[in-house]
Amino acid sequence: MKQPNWKPLLLACTIASLGAQAQELKPELNSAILRTKQGSIVELPDFLTEKIPDITYRKVVMPGPQYLIADDPEYIRIPEGIALQEPVQPGAVRLYVYNVNGVKEPAKIDRRITAVIKNTGTGNMHIRMLKYSSQKPSTNYYQIGKQGLADYFASTPQRTIRTVKPGQAIAIDEQLEKNIVKYDELVHGFYEFVIDQPGEISVIQTDLKTSGPKALQRITNIIPPKGQNAGRGVFGVSNYRVITDSVYDTKNGTMEIILADGDKDPWVEGKMKGRPDVAALAGNYGVMYDIEMKWKSSDGKGLALVTWNSRSGNNQWCGGMANTMIVSKGKFNEGIIQLPSDRLITKAAPEAILIQVFEPAANGEEQTIKMTYSPPGASCLPTPLIFIPVDLK
Repeated sequence: MKQPNWKPLLLACTIASLGAQAQELKPELNSAILRTKQGSIVELPDFLTEKIPDITYRKVVMPGPQYLIADDPEYIRIPEGIALQEPVQPGAVRLYVYNVNGVKEPAKIDRRITAVIKNTGTGNMHIRMLKYSSQKPSTNYYQIGKQGLADYFASTPQRTIRTVKPGQAIAIDEQLEKNIVKYDELVHGFYEFVIDQPGEISVIQTDLKTSGPKALQRITNIIPPKGQNAGRGVFGVSNYRVITDSVYDTKNGTMEIILADGDKDPWVEGKMKGRPDVAALAGNYGVMYDIEMKWKSSDGKGLALVTWNSRSGNNQWCGGMANTMIVSKGKFNEGIIQLPSDRLITKAAPEAILIQVFEPAANGEEQTIKMTYSPPGASCLPTPLIFIPVDLK
């Protein structure tokens, strides 16, 4: 009889042991969490692991706007071309522009990357902006992604209503028309608006002398997708409601919710103009998650919420993580918080980012934590939301 190979079993036991050890929060780490400002880095040596038990949840598709994203190709390598062109129907529309001037042959040249909407209906189109986020082109992709979400969350509906005649096209964001996009700079625009006529949205790269609407009249080539980035097209989900399956109790130890991993949280699907296959949005960028987690403390402990860059060593794109969320009141006020807030990114363990600390109810009653999350552009995914019981005394 062949002797069994115990090495895989020993390795599995070692990993399990390390995972179990990671659930025990040492007193010095408990103190470090309580000393940390909201959004700041706190180091948790020998604690962070991908083996933390999951808090299971359900995702409910909620009513939301038609959702379009332009991120394939991310780097537009030709001087002029259309990176996205999709029809939209009357109603609410969310558009995420995420494209880079990638022209380097025969030389690196300045470009304009802009988004336009054409009225394809028979009556006047009226367009009003509900959410607006427009960043200055930059090679600091992490900062653009983090600030872009913060501006989107903070924006409020505009009163101005623009009119577009049948057959006419206008720039969705006049700021994009003014920007000079240098080689390797990212254009990041995140918008939500309402229209009352059918239309067609195009994301265009052109020269600095030509406006987006003028470029649309002469540019006919739609750049083929490469299938190497998040994706492009119109997608069937724009808003999720995330509800945990059970009431989390601090006595059960550290647990986590994993979002935007493509497995527990699959990618949303849609379609791309002129293509019969199903388009996938790898990363679920621009999709809004309204999260509700019920919890209680039967042992009198509080609850710290942190996140970290769990895939830092997995590939070349995971060297850093930066995010922005809305979180309900705890030790710190409710509101928008950039993660991290004290530096550009978090890199790897033992670094974690403190999002919030929640106090237990005096009588041990259930409470609800609410968060608004969207996968951050340019950042490493997935996003682990780790709930750590802490002694507040």
